[in-house]
Amino acid sequence: MLSERQIDRFQTEGYLVVENLLDENTIDAVHQEYSDLMDRLYRGWHAEGRVKTSPEGLSFRDKLDRCHQAAFDWYQPLDISLPHSAIQADTPMHIGPAVFDMVTHPSILDAVECLIGPEITSNPIQHVRIKPPARALPRSETRAHVTTTDWHQDMGVTLEEADDTRFVTVWLAMTDATVDNGCLQVAPGTRDHMLPHCTKTQVGIADAFLPQDEAVAAPVQAGGAVLFHPLTPHASLPNNSDGYRWSFDLRYNVTGQPTGRGQFPAFIARTRAHPTSALRDWRIWKEHWDATRDRLAQEPHIPQHRWSQDSPYCA
Repeated sequence: MLSERQIDRFQTEGYLVVENLLDENTIDAVHQEYSDLMDRLYRGWHAEGRVKTSPEGLSFRDKLDRCHQAAFDWYQPLDISLPHSAIQADTPMHIGPAVFDMVTHPSILDAVECLIGPEITSNPIQHVRIKPPARALPRSETRAHVTTTDWHQDMGVTLEEADDTRFVTVWLAMTDATVDNGCLQVAPGTRDHMLPHCTKTQVGIADAFLPQDEAVAAPVQAGGAVLFHPLTPHASLPNNSDGYRWSFDLRYNVTGQPTGRGQFPAFIARTRAHPTSALRDWRIWKEHWDATRDRLAQEPHIPQHRWSQDSPYCA
């Protein structure tokens, strides 16, 4: 649970760093699940000739190194969501038991409940971010989940249907997030409106409204999290280290309110009013995502963002 002082700080500053939110066993389980996933993926990619080095004796990081050096899309099979476009029936994603246990972890839900109340839905705008050293990335890599994340507000990457939704972002560190390896930076302070965003290399705040002068770094240790109000501007620093910076973006909203990405599946993570309606089985979560992929692969593209590059502040 959050203390009254922490809640007040969140309400005043628009964000809150919470250390030790997850226990070591939960973190280890996620690491192991991803190690097993990468081993399966890498063996397949090696058999296909995408990577030349045999998987024998390679660590998780070694395999990641070989994958991004080979310049193919190693990221999407590790993500916990579908991409924003070009969804096919075989588009890969990862929905597994350790990730589900993390998303529904009581400590996370306790913190979220302190901020938005006890009726909590796991919002489908969610991603893993496993970021290589910036020097190792090609200039063509612009995805926020892989390289530096541009300044934005989380409300700015939802559709208009969720403008009145109460939600909170839990940016969860799987490895220590430091200034050197690309932790988040935040523009503190409460805001009551959305800034104009543009579709640049990423969806981000229009240049005239960028808050760099207000930026405060928000380092956090593995197992800790940065909690965000949906109108708090934030970005990430570049990963100038020699290692990978690994985190998850998780969002939660009040149950019954629009998620901002209605074509993707949400689920009830906690409810005091109807306890039996909370999802407890990760396999059902996976079934929902698989069914969504099958459906969207047959339908016209549904935009995931509201912004246009010809908007007044973007031209």
